[in-house]
Amino acid sequence: MRHTTAVVNRIARIVYSSPACIRRHQSTLPFRKQLKDEAKLRKAQRGLINDKNPENDSGEDWELTVGLEIHAQLNSERKLFSSALTSITNELNSHTGLFDLSIPGSQPLLQKTVLLPALRAAIALNCEIQLESRFDRKHYFYHDQPAGYQITQYYAPLAKNGHVVLTQEDGIAPEDYPEVRVGIKQVQLEQDTAKTIQQPPDDVLLDFNRVGHPLIEIITLPHIHSPQTASACVRKLQDILESVNAVATGMELGGLRADANLSVQQRNTVGECSYSGVLGLGQRTEIKNLSSFKAVEDAIIAERNRQIQTLEQGGKIEGETRGWTLGSTETKKLRGKEGEVDYRYLPDPDIPPLLLSGELIEHLKHTLPALPDQQTSYLISSFDITMKDAKTLVSLDRGLRLDYLAEVFDILAKLGHDSYKLGRTASNWTLHELGGLLSTHSVPFEANPVSARALAEIISNLQNEQINGSGAKTLLSLVFAGTERNIDQLIVEHNLKSRNFEADEYRTIASQLLEQYPKMAQEIRNGKTGKLQWFVGQIMRASQGKMDAKTATDTLIELLGI
Repeated sequence: MRHTTAVVNRIARIVYSSPACIRRHQSTLPFRKQLKDEAKLRKAQRGLINDKNPENDSGEDWELTVGLEIHAQLNSERKLFSSALTSITNELNSHTGLFDLSIPGSQPLLQKTVLLPALRAAIALNCEIQLESRFDRKHYFYHDQPAGYQITQYYAPLAKNGHVVLTQEDGIAPEDYPEVRVGIKQVQLEQDTAKTIQQPPDDVLLDFNRVGHPLIEIITLPHIHSPQTASACVRKLQDILESVNAVATGMELGGLRADANLSVQQRNTVGECSYSGVLGLGQRTEIKNLSSFKAVEDAIIAERNRQIQTLEQGGKIEGETRGWTLGSTETKKLRGKEGEVDYRYLPDPDIPPLLLSGELIEHLKHTLPALPDQQTSYLISSFDITMKDAKTLVSLDRGLRLDYLAEVFDILAKLGHDSYKLGRTASNWTLHELGGLLSTHSVPFEANPVSARALAEIISNLQNEQINGSGAKTLLSLVFAGTERNIDQLIVEHNLKSRNFEADEYRTIASQLLEQYPKMAQEIRNGKTGKLQWFVGQIMRASQGKMDAKTATDTLIELLGI
């Protein structure tokens, strides 16, 4: 609500009204830039911990156990308990409701539309949906939570008893092949906090736009035993949430954050701790606010090594909350580990139980979009796309890349081509050729200047041998640059049309090159076949890219006698 902006800004000023907070620096180094620079310095001085580096190998005497807590912003127009918008805006403290700011007298009003993405997420994660769930208050004081408590679902969550299956193709650690089943204890609704904006050296600002954003917290069971598998689990969960349109953004844009709970213990021993029915674990610590897949892996490696070193030196692991920063080789203690007693959980007296109908759950189950594993299997079976490319297509650009490729397939079919036979070719041009241009020019896929029809016509001309590979790449570059011509016109204007070269023409050019570079030719005959491609490149250059690379290769092999 826009009329509360002034109130919000006043609160922010009251919270941080010291001279240091009021100061403004005309030339302040951006905080993220400062973190990256410091990380680079630490890496140069000490080297980033590598889980595969023997010098950092903690040996096989210890077993790591990890459980994850994933906080994901739901794809909802409104906040959880107010009608304030959740849309992204650069105007600070502009999308706030009275309840989000804990203005005296304001009351929570659950926004029913928030439930749909939350339920889709829970169903996609194979959870049991609870027809009755309740909200609780989790008490703690911190400047990013104006009420002094967070509304969550601790005792009676929205869903529980789910699971996700991770396979080799998901990037799990080799020791976990062929698959790992990670249990999900529960999925619960809760509020997000304000965004803390740090302005080095000592300014801290608050943006309350994020307060009250609807989140789901996904709590896994401690079924993970590798940093690499933990990272793969977070990625898989994000892919699933995005596939059912449950989340607003992923980790790369700050819409998903992870906490890692981990412990170590000597193998073949029984620890004294337990968690959610899993017995015999070591004392766990929690690493908060990990914001990338790589951060999940690196932070777990760092904390695992710290715990092992502490125990090997006769020390004791304390239950505590720890932090990790970009590029760091160590975790740092933030505070002692809070528990149920510290948070003083109690049922929220202002919010009635959340009651759901079985008909709604069944409807959502039958209308759920295809999940990543289903999409991947379909691409492989229907279009002969490789597993690697299929998984990449499914996970990229929130499904936009996959939708684009589907349109390319439709147009190719209308042009008389077999989509199955051209599946790998079309996916390669979508992912690698077009993707390379987008990456080189820093263009997001949403702004892709190459229409599906243009790419399909390029592939069609290539398949019909009207152009060769080099000509197809030239065409793609011209279209990408915004050349306003149809594909046929561009082929004519830029002299890209292929012609059939006689075998003698290949031999003539190849023979001249071999005579010109006899030493290199002899090296190829002696076994250095890698240099053969240099000759192929020279033949393609001599023909202005119009000769066939495979025929050129075969001709060279024949003349060299290899």
